[in-house]
Amino acid sequence: MHRIGDIRDCLLEWVRRGSSAEAAAWLEGQCKSLAEGAPARVLFLDFSGALRRTGKAPLRLLPEDLARADRLRPAWNPAAWTTDQAARIALVLSWPAADASAYVATLDQIFQSADLGELVALYQALPVLPHPRAHARRCAEGVRTNMTDVFKAIAHGNPYPAENLDVAAWNQMVLKALFVGVPLHPVHGLDARANPALARMLLDYARERWAAKRAVSPELWRCVGPFADDLALAMMGKVLAEGEAEERRAVMLALRASPHAGARALLARQPADLPPGCDWAHLSAPGDAAQ
Repeated sequence: MHRIGDIRDCLLEWVRRGSSAEAAAWLEGQCKSLAEGAPARVLFLDFSGALRRTGKAPLRLLPEDLARADRLRPAWNPAAWTTDQAARIALVLSWPAADASAYVATLDQIFQSADLGELVALYQALPVLPHPRAHARRCAEGVRTNMTDVFKAIAHGNPYPAENLDVAAWNQMVLKALFVGVPLHPVHGLDARANPALARMLLDYARERWAAKRAVSPELWRCVGPFADDLALAMMGKVLAEGEAEERRAVMLALRASPHAGARALLARQPADLPPGCDWAHLSAPGDAAQ
């Protein structure tokens, strides 16, 4: 289990900085009460009412705060969190967690009644919750959401999916990101979790988009390159011959990651190399995201 108490203390400190003294005192008192055995209804009411108490100002974390977060929970990055989100998760982390089944059952009740903002807080907090493996099903369900903000809370800057989703759920998340027009470069573990089945799915998706005369996100090729076969190389060759500059750059980046001899041959035939500093973070999804 992660250092739950230390993570909660971090959140309390950050809320103290970003909200009123009255709000911080309320939060600290409620966290103490929950840790000492207050009934679940107190947690539910506090979780729902945290926004009214603390507001939703950005936490404005310093580099040393982010370094501390990473030490407490590797790859945890709360840079974009707000005071209400931090307060809500501090409350959740104060609820006794020794009994895993009881803790998860209580958390399930919060998920089931949560509004959009509350769901964002819960899903982006997955990497710091107690009993991390117990939340894999909840994460996989969240990937299927039609709420873009919730999906991004799971997919962007969140190490939990890469560490806990099975191959099928992971592949679904990556494909869903492309389908709704969400960038791939903020997905934690994208290269490490790339796999042949995902590459095949993405090629099928690209063919469907092309058949409908619709654009394909240049980032798609990132997960195809390491597993490129003859079909993939033929499709990437088409992009190099007919695509826009950004698409061609993406394919060249993907080809550099391919061990296939044909990839090297395709690269050798390009009239120009990639510009200095070109990487996946500079390649954006097209504006006409599929519906």
